[in-house]
Amino acid sequence: MSKEESDVSSSEKNHESLLETVSDAEVNSRISFEEFTDERMLISHDAFGNKQMKIKVLEVSDETPPSKWKFGDRVKVTKILVTIKHLTTQQVEEAEFDIESIERELAEKRHYSSTNRWIPASDIKNGYVVGSKHTRLISDASAMDYIVF
Repeated sequence: MSKEESDVSSSEKNHESLLETVSDAEVNSRISFEEFTDERMLISHDAFGNKQMKIKVLEVSDETPPSKWKFGDRVKVTKILVTIKHLTTQQVEEAEFDIESIERELAEKRHYSSTNRWIPASDIKNGYVVGSKHTRLISDASAMDYIVF
């Protein structure tokens, strides 16, 4: 057996051993096309295009939604994790917000609340809220100057 033949047979054995080590759990952990979420869908931008924001849902209320037949399947978000990336400096800021307590504080101090914490379940992808619903969740925190975006 020549050196080339032994190299080819050893590389074939390596490929076989690599293929044999893939477990069923790893294969089944792959997501399907329908479950795939584009990262751009989860990000919103400020008016000047200098910042990006991403919101992760940390906690939802167990309250049942009113009028499911009219508005669809929704969840009431109570806590979120906001991540803001400054595009000019690449600096990343993260903060956890209890939307429920901020809403109560705003109602006490300013006598109104603008938050609608009911988010369609289909607008939460991989634990993150789609970008089109970000303003809805941070409006009270912005009004109280807890977040500037």
